[in-house]
Amino acid sequence: MANTDIIRKELLERIEEKKKRLDSMRPLPKDALRRLHEELRLLHTHHSNAIEGNTLTLSETKLVVEEGITIGGKPLKDCLEARNTANAYDLIEGLARGRKITHEALQKIHEALTRGILEDAGRYRTKNVRITGAIKTPPNFSKVAGLMDRLLNRVNESKGNAVETSAFLHHNFVEIHPFSDGNGRVARLLNNLHLIRHGYPPIVLRREDRAKYYKSLRSADAGNLAPFANFIARAVDESLMQHLSIFGGKDELLPLKEVARNSPYSQEYLSLRARQGKLAAVKINDMWHTSRRALEEYTLNISSQR
Repeated sequence: MANTDIIRKELLERIEEKKKRLDSMRPLPKDALRRLHEELRLLHTHHSNAIEGNTLTLSETKLVVEEGITIGGKPLKDCLEARNTANAYDLIEGLARGRKITHEALQKIHEALTRGILEDAGRYRTKNVRITGAIKTPPNFSKVAGLMDRLLNRVNESKGNAVETSAFLHHNFVEIHPFSDGNGRVARLLNNLHLIRHGYPPIVLRREDRAKYYKSLRSADAGNLAPFANFIARAVDESLMQHLSIFGGKDELLPLKEVARNSPYSQEYLSLRARQGKLAAVKINDMWHTSRRALEEYTLNISSQR
């Protein structure tokens, strides 16, 4: 698919600059990278499942994934989903080394995610479905294989921007709805699979942003991919910041309160700009963090616009 430049220019430039810097620092320190991998794996597992209604807290998800504990008073299905999602996350890292995303890869991801939960785990649906609140009804089950063929061909042959293409893949996969259930969770893993294949770090789409996530997907259903592509791009920008923070210095992630102390901006103003996506920032434990480098770049950008 051709690049349609639907991601905001300043955001795309921020992403490209960070990726270039991260690439120049490879190989990354193994211990720091392992810790960050474990953190992102846990966060993805918790938030991706929570978006779909899983009731486990982050700390409960950690116990299930890392200790194999079943949480008393919580549905067994929720604990099984956590284990499965973490296993599927590990699976996509291996699949990312492949030359193309294939039907087989998709079915392996779905099978890992829904093992012990769905009878048709790993198989495309053989019935028609309806999605509550969706603008469009998913296509007839008889068309699924052909539509997925066309989607995978377009994505695998794409010469466009990888972040935009990952958003296109994510939305179109959900729209086709190839499996009877679990499509949203597969789509979020598939999004990461495509990003990792193109040298980007994996992203986390947070439960707190569920309303924005679904609203931007509905815009894409109506023919406007831009809100969703920008939503995904912001998550990529955040993940790149987290990876660069491994090196400390000007890339160290600090609470806005601390960064604001020696700047011309108040914490409240920086928080507003972070929420708007104008200041590159990452939410950690429900608190916005940014780096001194990001603040410098924001200040330069503001000055150049005057």
